[in-house]
Amino acid sequence: MEEKDVTMPTKYDPSAVEKDRYKYWVDGKFFEATGDKNKEPYTIVIPPPNVTGKLHLGHAWDTTLQDILTRVKRMQGYDVLWLPGMDHAGIATQAKVEAKLKEQGTTRYDLGREEFLEKSWEWKKEYAQFIRTQWEKLGLGLDYSRERFTLDDGLSEAVKEVFVKLYEKDLIYRGEYIINWDPATKTALSDIEVEYKDVQGAFYHMRYPLKDGEGSIEIATTRPETMLGDTAIAVHPDDDRYKHLIGKKAILPIIGRELEIVADDYVEMEFGSGAVKITPAHDPNDFEIGNRHKLKRVLVMNEDGTMNDQAGQYQGMDRFECRKQIVKDLQAEGVLFEIEDHWHSVGHSERSGAVVEPYLSTQWFVNMEPLAKKAINLQSGNDKVHFVPDRFEKTYLRWMENIRDWCISRQLWWGHRIPAWYHKETGEIYVGKKAPTDAENWEQDEDVLDTWFSSALWPFSTMGWPDENSEDFQRFFPTNALVTGYDIIFFWVSRMIFQSIEFTDRRPFEDVLIHGLVRDAEGRKMSKSLGNGVDPMEVIEEYGADSLRYFLSTGSAPGQDLRFQWEKVESTWNFANKIWNASRFALMNMGDLTYDDIDLSGEKSVADDWILTRLNETIEQVTRNIDKYEFGEAGRHLYNFIWDEFCDWYIEMAKLPLYGEDEARIHTTRSILAYTLDQIMRMLHPFMPFITEEIWQHLPHLGESITQAAWPQVKEEHHNETAVAEMERLVSIIRSVRNIRAEVDTPMSKEIQLMIQAKDESVAAELEKNRSYLERFCNPSELVIGTDLKAPEKAMSAVITGAELYLPLAGLINIDDEIKRLEKDWQKWDKEVERVQKKLSNEGFVKKAPEHVVEEERKKEQDYLDKRGKVETRISELKA
Repeated sequence: MEEKDVTMPTKYDPSAVEKDRYKYWVDGKFFEATGDKNKEPYTIVIPPPNVTGKLHLGHAWDTTLQDILTRVKRMQGYDVLWLPGMDHAGIATQAKVEAKLKEQGTTRYDLGREEFLEKSWEWKKEYAQFIRTQWEKLGLGLDYSRERFTLDDGLSEAVKEVFVKLYEKDLIYRGEYIINWDPATKTALSDIEVEYKDVQGAFYHMRYPLKDGEGSIEIATTRPETMLGDTAIAVHPDDDRYKHLIGKKAILPIIGRELEIVADDYVEMEFGSGAVKITPAHDPNDFEIGNRHKLKRVLVMNEDGTMNDQAGQYQGMDRFECRKQIVKDLQAEGVLFEIEDHWHSVGHSERSGAVVEPYLSTQWFVNMEPLAKKAINLQSGNDKVHFVPDRFEKTYLRWMENIRDWCISRQLWWGHRIPAWYHKETGEIYVGKKAPTDAENWEQDEDVLDTWFSSALWPFSTMGWPDENSEDFQRFFPTNALVTGYDIIFFWVSRMIFQSIEFTDRRPFEDVLIHGLVRDAEGRKMSKSLGNGVDPMEVIEEYGADSLRYFLSTGSAPGQDLRFQWEKVESTWNFANKIWNASRFALMNMGDLTYDDIDLSGEKSVADDWILTRLNETIEQVTRNIDKYEFGEAGRHLYNFIWDEFCDWYIEMAKLPLYGEDEARIHTTRSILAYTLDQIMRMLHPFMPFITEEIWQHLPHLGESITQAAWPQVKEEHHNETAVAEMERLVSIIRSVRNIRAEVDTPMSKEIQLMIQAKDESVAAELEKNRSYLERFCNPSELVIGTDLKAPEKAMSAVITGAELYLPLAGLINIDDEIKRLEKDWQKWDKEVERVQKKLSNEGFVKKAPEHVVEEERKKEQDYLDKRGKVETRISELKA
């Protein structure tokens, strides 16, 4: 048993409380999964942050929610694995390293692939340490013995296994397609790496002359620079305006290329002129039309967005400079006859911000239809993935039902190199986990895989898969929960699901808890351009990790965005400070109480029975809400119980026996203080781990750390509804007296007469039993309790459940003002009567609601009617 240390500092200082505590936890291996077969496993894998920089508030929020879940489950007796790790983040990290090299006056091409990769690993090492330091500051209970990185040997093996297996099943193929191309980073992008923004552009209306000289055909485009790659014009086969032109030829202005006029159902007759130019190498829809009509593909741009040798006189120009020049030239030729302003949605690279170019390229793709079908079917079975809130399941399914093939190759060096080789002479493709035996005759594909390809395997590759006999894979997969933002359902969640089904035949996780984005106080997205970002480390520096964590975890409902407000973080610091001061008081009044001395069986006061009952109810409410991922609701119950009931009422009432002479009462009160504070610390620990560990270590306790302490359980023997009703009556009386004193500016230090007219003898006896509390907290010169008291002529009054209060304040009150106050009271009780009677007159409610709920409403109706009637009587007396 630990010796109790009561020397808590007088002031709550988060930096002092949090200093070295994390090291104590990690050194004690309190966060490591044990593999204890007597315990049920519980697993979460961290969404791996990118090694491109430091963590932001979104990471802090995301990981705090995971930490709460894992700390609760650990305390509930589960063998918890919260697996940490990081993502190599191909495009983003390579861009950072290249920017650093540029500052040093060099490029990756100057260094060569191997040396560039060495520089990238150096970057990873540096930023991985930054991230670990931030995890430490946040107090995250991670099992570092199992930390993984998406480019480590085990995960690389899993990536190769998946690529080869998918290739063998014809689910990975190589082909020439229109892809999203980022000219700034010179790499392909998947559809979801493209952000669409509305920009001011133009429709350029042109007339292409017909070859036979019989007029022209009108088309329009938003990208005139791509017309240099036109190979046809398409019209709808049913369009009477153009039926006579189908099969004829038009001439491409400037270039002079002959363009066949083809008929295709894709064309919308009602849109524009009803004729469209077809550029198969620069537009995905044109590409499909080109395939149907066996059209030539003419690529007119280089990878960096400049025009190539197919662009004729515009070769070497930037695509946008080319646009300006070609517009001038077309106007000079008389081909371009109208420029119409036009707002349209334009794709931009999520990473570089460059305008994305639809671009003909040979890339590697995943055939998504069979994989998506399995993932969709999973959701109709018992082993579905449960989305919280469930509305996000529709978002996920909508995406999967309309999914396109996934372009997985990236023109980068940092990443998983594609395990494909090309024969130097024959061009034959070999795909395998290892290079061909005659390696000198083969060249490996230069490209790497999309970052999300390896991230998609994260829940099982981190557990030792493809070794299915791996101990961790057998024990901890599938995982229990994933916590992530709604912005990466498509990027990551969907991919983990279909890859897991394909390779393990199981869902990757049981639940997906979706949260929103952290926004600024005005609801704007945090961004560098707005300068409204907040560094979580700065918040911790000022208010401590516990304050930040409590704010983040209780500040919104699942699926909702969270507004960051400094004043709300400050208010959580005030909460922590309140807990600190209350704990200090309790500890200073516990004497030499040890864990074995705690005894709750002695004679208890109404306050004792009440606080134990409310503790029971709080345990039940907090546990239930955490199980439902309703952290805000759990936090609200905790806050109300700790601040309002334990600190403001019980501790104040405990002073009476603690400062008294009855040793048995003193011991019982100390025991209840110690027990209740211990249970509070345990419930609060997942939210505020540092302060709770510090206080718990000063309390009488068993065990090394609160991280290992058992989660609180409801104890039926501590449930006392009578005490709750009695306490509620006492609190109502004390509050009413305080309110009346405040209204007539009579301080608590000044004694006044208090008369309490009890409803019946039982209420009177109850109040007599608790007279000491009323005398202590109402400070009456005389306290009269009875059942047949006459209201004094000049007195202020209040109606509570089961009693009326009279405070004779002759000379201190104005009768007219008192009548106005009572009339406001009457209106309040009248509204309550109206509300409850409306509810009870609703047949649907009375029939469908549980009997005890209806009965509770009937009791409220009687109580409100009683209160309204007494206020009416009092008004009549004063007006008489």
